[in-house]
Formats: sequence, C-alpha cells, structure tokens
Amino acid sequence: MPRDTPDAPVRSSTPPGESRLALVRRARKMYRALVDLYPDAHCELNFTTPLELLVATILSAQCTDKRVNLVTPALFARYPDAEAYASAGREELEEMIRSTGFFRAKANSLIGLGQALCERHGGEVPGNLADLVKLPGVGRKTANVLLGNAFGVPGITVDTHFGRLVRRFGWTDEQDPVKVEHAIGALFPAKDWTMLSHRVVWHGRRVCHARRPACGACGLARWCPSFGEGPTDEATAAKLLRMRSFA
Repeated sequence: MPRDTPDAPVRSSTPPGESRLALVRRARKMYRALVDLYPDAHCELNFTTPLELLVATILSAQCTDKRVNLVTPALFARYPDAEAYASAGREELEEMIRSTGFFRAKANSLIGLGQALCERHGGEVPGNLADLVKLPGVGRKTANVLLGNAFGVPGITVDTHFGRLVRRFGWTDEQDPVKVEHAIGALFPAKDWTMLSHRVVWHGRRVCHARRPACGACGLARWCPSFGEGPTDEATAAKLLRMRSFA
C-alpha cells in the first residue's frame, strides 16, 4: 500500500565522536534490547476495526489509554459505523466521551470524521496517509497509529514519550515531530517502524520517565548517553519502575 517514506534530509544528535555508522549500530543494539524487554508490546487502545482504532486514537489526545478503553465499549456499540457518527446527536455523543477531556472538540472531530468518511470514502476508513490526514481530527501521528496497527503499513508514531526518549537516547536532536519521524526512520528498516514505536513508548511509560528515569534498572543503560539523569543505584531505580499494562 503506497505511502510516503521518511527520506528527508535529517540531522542527528550523537555522543561526541560518534560517527553516523556508529549511531546506526548503537540505535539498533538498543532496539534489540527493547525487543527482549517488551516481546509482547502492542497498541494499548482496544479496537476490532480500523474505524474503532481511529476513534479511540482521537479520544486518546490528552487522555490515558486506560480511560479511553473504559469509554469505548459503549461508544462503539452506540456508533458502529461512520454513518452513525455522521448523524450523531451532539449532546449524547459529548456525554459519552466527556471523561476523556476536551469532549466538545472531540465530538466535533468524530461527527466531522463520520461525515467525511461517508462523503469521500463510502463510509470506509482509507488505508493511506494522504487521505487519512485530510480527515477531521486526524494528524500525521494518528494516521501512523492507524496505518501501522490496522492496515499493517509501517509507520513511526511520534508522541510525547517517543520524542522524549529518542532525544534522550541521542538518536536525534530534532524537536519537530515530522523531522523526528524522518530522522528515526532513517536509522531502522521500515519493517521495524511500527513495533519500534510501541516498544519505545512502552519503555517511556514503564522505565524512562520524564522527570525521574529509572537509569539504574534500565536495560538500555550501557548504550544510553543520558545515563545518570535518574538514580543509578539499582535498588533505588527499581522502585521507580511501573511494569504494568496501561490499557
């Protein structure tokens, strides 16, 4: 399935004296460690269809996956297809998604999404980036979540956790999400992009926290130029671990 690839010129933040080849090798060693650490990593939003994942991802903005997963069973039952969202009563829809936050804006997106899918795509969710990002409430991050997890099209999802960790790992110093996507995509084969996104996010949620990373209990410590930003004593660091499901 066609889609654009991260082939734009990029710049990378590397430890002093690290060549481009050394960066690629180090990054891939770190990813192999992530594979060992999180063999069962997956999207933590519950869904059975592309539309359900698209709706859940829109609801997940500024909200936890756990909260979204509490809301979506009733929502999916009430609105089983694009036509149902297109004709939804605003007050009822807002009330059903209120606990996810920003419920008025999200309701606008869901109603607009349903209308756009019915008008442009016969009620079906398109499986390509160009069409997805033209839908209400769908940006590049949301599109990549959908492509990678519902359509099997490799994509890198740059959320807050992902951007923070790849900069902390010294894989790039880019701040713009699209530039981050291009930079990291250039380090790994496309077949790894979707699971790389999941595993980096899992590590960010469980070990490499924003304020106090568990450096002393981190399986990537030997390759990480930011080792020492958090406690390096193993016993102290172990208390910071959050090795649980966020779904």
